[in-house]
Amino acid sequence: MNDDLPPRPHHGWTFHEVPLGKRWSTSKRTVTETDLVVYATQFGFVEGLFLDATGSERAGYAGRLVPGSLVMSIAEGLIISGGAIAGTGMAYLGAEVQVKGPTFVNDTLQVVAEVTEARLTSKQDRGIVTTRNEVFNQHGDVVMVYTPTRMIRTEHLND
Repeated sequence: MNDDLPPRPHHGWTFHEVPLGKRWSTSKRTVTETDLVVYATQFGFVEGLFLDATGSERAGYAGRLVPGSLVMSIAEGLIISGGAIAGTGMAYLGAEVQVKGPTFVNDTLQVVAEVTEARLTSKQDRGIVTTRNEVFNQHGDVVMVYTPTRMIRTEHLND
């Protein structure tokens, strides 16, 4: 590949650029019927709560429910597509996930993230960063809170 390529439009934040308390928000994304059907059928979420509109109504919900794992996947997609860890993220190490409320087809989601823990590793070229990610729907309700821990580079690479 040609080494004379122009720079990329965005680099993710390095470990040193995400101090404790740093906050940011993502763009928004609406969960579609297609999202639900593809996810549910591809990964075996064939429960009536997800694929049968009357099934979710019988359970007391006013709409088609979206599995929490799909909500987290969409939230992670919003974090990643926003560029926060573009080229600086090295590993996803895990997360604690709490579903705080239902998400329905046609809900619009947005994530607000805040750095809650950060420490350098013994190699000093990377750090471990934990964020508290709150997922909001279009009404401003928190539908999920999850706390991913990631390994982040301390410097940008010229790739």
